[in-house]
Amino acid sequence: MEARWKLILITGMAGSGKTTLSKIIKDSGIRVITMGDIIRDLAKQKDMEPSTQNLGILAKQIREEGPDAVARRCIDLLNRMEPGLIVVDGMRSIAEHDAFKESFDVILIAVHASPLSRFKRLTRRGRSDDPQSWEEFRERDRRELNFGLGGAISCADIMIINDNGIEGLKESWKRLMERITND
Repeated sequence: MEARWKLILITGMAGSGKTTLSKIIKDSGIRVITMGDIIRDLAKQKDMEPSTQNLGILAKQIREEGPDAVARRCIDLLNRMEPGLIVVDGMRSIAEHDAFKESFDVILIAVHASPLSRFKRLTRRGRSDDPQSWEEFRERDRRELNFGLGGAISCADIMIINDNGIEGLKESWKRLMERITND
């Protein structure tokens, strides 16, 4: 029987530190796939500006194919890659988790930070889909939660609290990798 790949799935609210954690992981030599890139690539294909509103519309449209539609597109991409340990950033629902789990051994990590910390990070980040106001931020949270993000967070195998800056996040990743490699 062929060995299954191991995926580390990362979930969390926007601005919690998923992208920063993914960069730390990528810098350590592990491959990272970002689920949000599926939506951003779709916007590019449709020649749409990657604004918060447009990406939100596309995210809703793609999920009309099913609650695991983004995950299925990621799985297609993963199946074209060389096997090994891979991190998937941006998982948003239990349905997506289940889709990945059908094909891979998975560990689900949730990254958490307070709403105020997340809002400050997002307004400093400067991505085209980042909220410009507290109202846009709350609307984005509601949309993400409607996709099932709260359920995904609640099912995490590991929770990382990201209130201690990048060095704290690096230390959490180091401890996590020791745990994973010793299993």
